[in-house]
Amino acid sequence: MMFFVAFAVLLRVATLMVSMRNERRLKSEGAVEFGAVNSAVLASAHVLFYVAATIEGVWRDAAIDLTGIIGLAVYAFGMAMLLVVMRLLGRWWTVKLIIAADHELVTHPLFRAVRHPNYFLNLLPELAGLGLALHAYWTLAVGLPCYLIVLAIRIRSEERLMSARFPAY
Repeated sequence: MMFFVAFAVLLRVATLMVSMRNERRLKSEGAVEFGAVNSAVLASAHVLFYVAATIEGVWRDAAIDLTGIIGLAVYAFGMAMLLVVMRLLGRWWTVKLIIAADHELVTHPLFRAVRHPNYFLNLLPELAGLGLALHAYWTLAVGLPCYLIVLAIRIRSEERLMSARFPAY
């Protein structure tokens, strides 16, 4: 399972590098960041969830059993969806709320079918899958609800921002 954790961390670092590159470019073009405090708290909660799940997984000596395999499948789905969302959003994809002057509303069917696919099809399956794969039941029971509070604040902020910026939203 430690190979899985190392892979998961490397994958997240790689996506963070893409986000940082996009953020730098967007801000150099005059884009504005919103909800910086919430973004920082959300990022911290994400890291803490990974750390707690890993510690609990080591403590439990997580085995590759049915629960672990289900967790790996849920995690894989979440990360596949992250790659889809990154591709669909292109240069506008970041882990922060950043709006550029030339920002366009993405109207792909995925965004019409699922409000906030990055959160509901990526982040939540990613964390749930990680927790299940590592048998991190306490992390799931305590960490996921805490994460959901911060995520709900983020979603509310994003909804207000998108509605104000894009009348068709």
